[in-house]
Amino acid sequence: MPKARLIFRSKLIYPDGAIREMVLWQLPAASSDRPHGLKYRLYYGLKDGTCLVRYDNERGKGAHRHYRGQETAYSFSSAEQLVADFLSDIAQLRKELR
Repeated sequence: MPKARLIFRSKLIYPDGAIREMVLWQLPAASSDRPHGLKYRLYYGLKDGTCLVRYDNERGKGAHRHYRGQETAYSFSSAEQLVADFLSDIAQLRKELR
């Protein structure tokens, strides 16, 4: 059976120790949970491991967003929009935490 293919991975550690990590895989086939054929995990958290925002689409749950401890559905439209939304959340969080 074909496996998922890593198409993007990026990790950034900010000067204050916060971590941003983005990982996207191309799946061998689309599914009802992942009709776009992508699996992804985008994470931003503090250096102590506290997750402030995460976007993912784990099997059985579909696309969703964790933001400051609350989980909500996420309407996936494209990988570009996903990354833009994630980066916007990070910018807002970093502005609030100054």
